[in-house]
Amino acid sequence: MNKTMYSVITCALLLTANTAQAQDYQLKVSEAQQPMDKGKYEPTWESLRQYETPEWFRNAKFGIWAHWGPQCVEGSGDWMAREMYMEGTAKYNHHRKHYGHQSEFGFKDVLPLFKAENWNPEKLVRFYKDIGAEYFFALGNHHDNFDLWDSQYQEWNSMNIGPKRDILGEWAAAAQKAGLPFGISFHADHAWMWYEPSRRFDLKGDMRGVKYDGWLTKEDGYKPNADGTEKWWKGLDPQNLYAQNHDMSSKMWDNGGIHSQWGWAGGAIMPTEEYVTNFYNRTLDAINRYSPDLIYFDVTVLPFYPISDAGMKITAHMYNHHLKTRTATRIKNGNNPDPGVVFGKILSDNQKEALVWDVERGAPNKIMERPWQCCNCLGDWHYNTSTYEHGRYKSAATVVKLLVDIVSKNGNMLLSVPLRADGTFDEKEEAILKEFGAWMKVNKESIVGTRPWRTFGEGPIADSDIAINAQGFNDGQYTKAGADEIRFTSKGNVIYATALAWPDNMTVNIRSLATEKIKSIELLGYGKVKFTQTNDKLTVPLPKKVNTIAPVLKIR
Repeated sequence: MNKTMYSVITCALLLTANTAQAQDYQLKVSEAQQPMDKGKYEPTWESLRQYETPEWFRNAKFGIWAHWGPQCVEGSGDWMAREMYMEGTAKYNHHRKHYGHQSEFGFKDVLPLFKAENWNPEKLVRFYKDIGAEYFFALGNHHDNFDLWDSQYQEWNSMNIGPKRDILGEWAAAAQKAGLPFGISFHADHAWMWYEPSRRFDLKGDMRGVKYDGWLTKEDGYKPNADGTEKWWKGLDPQNLYAQNHDMSSKMWDNGGIHSQWGWAGGAIMPTEEYVTNFYNRTLDAINRYSPDLIYFDVTVLPFYPISDAGMKITAHMYNHHLKTRTATRIKNGNNPDPGVVFGKILSDNQKEALVWDVERGAPNKIMERPWQCCNCLGDWHYNTSTYEHGRYKSAATVVKLLVDIVSKNGNMLLSVPLRADGTFDEKEEAILKEFGAWMKVNKESIVGTRPWRTFGEGPIADSDIAINAQGFNDGQYTKAGADEIRFTSKGNVIYATALAWPDNMTVNIRSLATEKIKSIELLGYGKVKFTQTNDKLTVPLPKKVNTIAPVLKIR
């Protein structure tokens, strides 16, 4: 059966599969090189639904993510290694202007420019902890398929090319020294489709019809350059990076078509068992080396689900491995074992029992029964010079609004802080983070270690029906919150009420606390304050502004 026919049949099967129950996988990974750890968890939904979210994660509430790799080199933002091959786009034009045509200088040639020359992981992680982070995430690989460690199964990695450093190993050591649980995100499973534009060619202009470098093979590296010199990548196979030695998906010339194929349907060309096993091997290699406490996948449910058992096996391995190594619990809770945390997106209710649900750039508008996480970003996911130049970063006040809202609904917030290619953040990011950190230093007790109260909040936004779009993508609604939006958390007999901005008249009115028996109220950062209650509201006059962002009332 040819690949195209195989893909059509497989996609048809996917469209009718019950993704919450499907077990008859078309692609089964080999464990010959990386055996899955055996133990309490097996790679089935029934077994994985034994999972209980660790208390340390429930208490943590706030983490920081270094979503950082070679795509930061050009400073043109997220997905640049894909969009640099899309003729006429801003990233294509930027690359061609500054680096040359994509047939002659492709993303493989960007990799050696990723030097990380000013990167100090210990200093960065210590700073993140100082501003309130309770866990830390690093990028293991992105859709660009470049491994940021001394990878056994991917020759295109940060020890061979660019920094010549074990990025993950140094991040892991820095997190351990700071006493923070360590997470790794893996995104390379989708390189199969994501890099398809690297096999396009210009449709107009002076290079019309000239194929981009996604067609290159290992043999091409042994051919000398036009001036007789050797190619820098001699001995490496570009197809181990671009992964394009296969038929193309039905929408490979549609710049936005990948989104309808993200779940391995809609005309996507199915990957091979070799490709799926390679991702499995790489992921287990990183888990076994660095014993992360959390792993994140930028996928629907799990990697290659439901066409392969790869994601299920990785999850079972992670849980069993963590139960043995207990990395986070040694830091947080003595010697009590826990299975760690694995995140998945667009989950069914049953799947949310086996994984922690991740919502990208958004939140549900109710308290969730099980802990969940929102991943968001201070600016663009990869460093974007335009975001810096035009002041498009989230403000410290916006970060606080999102965090408080998320925590009130039983969630955690993972905030990505873009780094430049040299491994540093810019002065605008630093100022925002320091302002956020100053607010956290005073008000952290209303965030860390709390649980939802009876209701998550009140106000025009809280009372609205705000839908999640696909993975999330509704955070713009919450950034509009003003002083009339109140969010609640609790800890023992204490209720924390946060107004998401300072009221102009310096008075907080809270309907939900009108009839509660209140002993005292304290404005965090100030002290006890007066209050009055009527049948319809609690009124608290605020004596002064104690920060630039939002007041938090501690109510006994």
